[in-house]
Amino acid sequence: MAQVVVVGAGQAGLSAGYFLPRFGIDDYVLLDHYPGPGGAWSQRWPSLTLRAANHVHDLPGWGLRDALGDQCDDIPAATGVARYFGEYERRFDLPVRRPAHVTAVTRTGDADRPFAVSGVTGGEEFILRPAAVINCTGTWDHPFRPTVRGSSSFRGRQLHAHEYRTAEPFAGLTVAVVGAGVSAVQLLVEIAAVTDTVWFSRREPEWDDGPFDPDKGRRAVALVEERVRAGLPPGSVVSVTGLPLTEPMRRAREAGILAWHPMFRAMTPDSVVLADGTSRRVDVVLWCTGFRYSMDHLAPLGLRSPGGGIVMTGRLATEVAGEPRLHLLGYGPSASTIGANRAGREAARAVAELVG
Repeated sequence: MAQVVVVGAGQAGLSAGYFLPRFGIDDYVLLDHYPGPGGAWSQRWPSLTLRAANHVHDLPGWGLRDALGDQCDDIPAATGVARYFGEYERRFDLPVRRPAHVTAVTRTGDADRPFAVSGVTGGEEFILRPAAVINCTGTWDHPFRPTVRGSSSFRGRQLHAHEYRTAEPFAGLTVAVVGAGVSAVQLLVEIAAVTDTVWFSRREPEWDDGPFDPDKGRRAVALVEERVRAGLPPGSVVSVTGLPLTEPMRRAREAGILAWHPMFRAMTPDSVVLADGTSRRVDVVLWCTGFRYSMDHLAPLGLRSPGGGIVMTGRLATEVAGEPRLHLLGYGPSASTIGANRAGREAARAVAELVG
């Protein structure tokens, strides 16, 4: 009968967990389905260091370098963030329960305890009936791969960035990398160091060689927020800001590694069929095509709007419209690490005003 259930213990979940007692909510629990701390970061490929990763913003109250030291940039992100998050949980005595797999959130009809959170932990089923739910499940567990004609006939290897670990198994093969996001270009450059690559995406990438200053970040987040308040799918921040043209990316462009091609229109057993009808032989297709939000457990609530998204409201667009006791963090404008911190504080404050 926890008063507040937080689903997920990544950046957003830990931020919410930090702020809840500071707004007077002591009876709460964080349910995390990973076996250990770190959230989705613990699943990243080993070669991704904290220096190369998109900026990991400090959790509230205790920073990354406080936990790992000033020389942490070359630590693998998977192990570094997991260590940081684990020490953070212990430092603030956060009530994280894992592995706890939430399978459904349903309505109860009770005004004071409006939700039933069902799941499994330790082989046993559980049901919690909280006064409010803060959902922080992110996207990592829902990799998206587009449908391409003939893809089932392809005899080579296909994998998603979600499954990628290292470039060495691809040595001597031709790898097609599909996607226009930061992960796509990072992996493309890494794989190109050991073998031949070719880069495809649906839309031509736009490069941004300016600094990613706070004003640019706020403008990008504002556009995403505008979409979710209208009930539209959020879209990505990169689609608004463009790809950052860092010095390694600049060198890769000059070396011809980042030569872009329009998305292929079909696949054959050993090739991809290009937009102009010609074929290009490839051995591996790496889909860096993003993720969808991991919210299947919320399906019983029927939150989707006609626009395809979820209508969000509240000061930072964390509250589901018409559901003041249900907040979504990591969705839309709170998808970045700094956005998750701000959203965690706002969701905790809003929930405390209702149920504290």
